[in-house]
Amino acid sequence: MIARLTGKPVARAADGLVLDVGGIGYLLRPSVRALQKTKPDREVTLDTYLVVREDALQLYAFAEPAERELFEHLLSVSGVGPKVALLIVSGSTPAELRRAIVLEDTARFLAIPGVGKKTAERVVLELKEKLGLEQIGPEGTVDFVARDALLELGYSIVEADRALATTDPEAPPEERVRQALRAA
Repeated sequence: MIARLTGKPVARAADGLVLDVGGIGYLLRPSVRALQKTKPDREVTLDTYLVVREDALQLYAFAEPAERELFEHLLSVSGVGPKVALLIVSGSTPAELRRAIVLEDTARFLAIPGVGKKTAERVVLELKEKLGLEQIGPEGTVDFVARDALLELGYSIVEADRALATTDPEAPPEERVRQALRAA
């Protein structure tokens, strides 16, 4: 297994990123954060996961080990292949995704193009126990009423969660929405 590569990005292709490692160009399918981490002609270290298929070997690249670990767990969910797992990992940070799993927040996964209701429910159901996630404390709870209000105002789920993270978690939903809007 190829777990990590260090090299210089030399090309971006429609199907990924070419990383030159000691004169060998590896074609990687990077997560969004892994792609953001790369700068032309600057050495970068990316965690990788090799998917072996009957007709191809594909290397997926991640900005951090937590992304790769979550990707591996997602692959174990029925109906989730490497492309969908990469979309999910690219949609939010590993901490946000773990929190969504603990809180059974399928809306977080439904907001990702290519993820349907059944897949979102399976991800939550199958990974909640598998990851052995402890309960999230008050600072990590999601106020679904306040978030839904921000969604109605045009925020994405990620934007709404980030905006609410800066508000007083003890305040009622209406006040949290006001605080989030003021901060924007």
